[in-house]
Amino acid sequence: MHNANSAKVTCVIAEDEALLRESLVQMLGQVWPDLDIVAACEDGGSALEAIAAHRPDVAFLDIRMPGLSGLEVASSLLESGIKTEVVFVTAYDQYAIDAFERGAVDYLLKPVARERLAGTVGRVRERLQRGGQDVLQLQALLQQLASIAPPQPKAPPLVWLTASRGQETRLILVDDVAYFQADSKYTVVMTQDGEALLRTPIRDLLAVLDPSMFKQVHRSTIVNLRAVAGVSRDESGRGTLRLKNRPETLAVSQPFMALFRNM
Repeated sequence: MHNANSAKVTCVIAEDEALLRESLVQMLGQVWPDLDIVAACEDGGSALEAIAAHRPDVAFLDIRMPGLSGLEVASSLLESGIKTEVVFVTAYDQYAIDAFERGAVDYLLKPVARERLAGTVGRVRERLQRGGQDVLQLQALLQQLASIAPPQPKAPPLVWLTASRGQETRLILVDDVAYFQADSKYTVVMTQDGEALLRTPIRDLLAVLDPSMFKQVHRSTIVNLRAVAGVSRDESGRGTLRLKNRPETLAVSQPFMALFRNM
């Protein structure tokens, strides 16, 4: 981790709206020129893996993203013992802002104002000099937000999928899917009967699947919890999922295992 005499401070940004992500990268370049942005991610799963790989000094996390939210990413970091300074980015959500004000954890309102960002950067730099964020404070804040966060207004979850197998187009009931796996621009849909191809990228699926039943276990894999028979963990903290109706097992990358701790 960072100390006063070490190299550049490293940073990961997670924001699903491309224009806001680019604008944040650009503004950070102006107000914190020696900051090294090692990854700018468009969803929570990619951010979680980038943070686990780079162990950056700072992460700017959008609260609401497809798949894992910024709050879930932060929870997983705490669970994994990764000491990254977290700044949340949020649209105007009074419930969240009240909690942040009380929890003394930095947040930025969208659209991000340069003056506000400069103030936040100043506080983050001071905390890094002093040895980083108060982990207990962040933990308390996340617990509070989890209990009061209103459900995200969403369209009803997807029920049917149209996927192709060879020349044939198939209608697949979402409940029958064991897992989805990214495959370049496509997504492989795996059911008890075998695989089919979907022309929707995995990231877009995260926005329309029922989040209580479909969980990301890897940047490129979403599993249906109803299809899981068991989960095991090895010494390195990585996990393996056994499925009820499929012979193969699925890898759960180490940062995602924290989300399975209650299973």
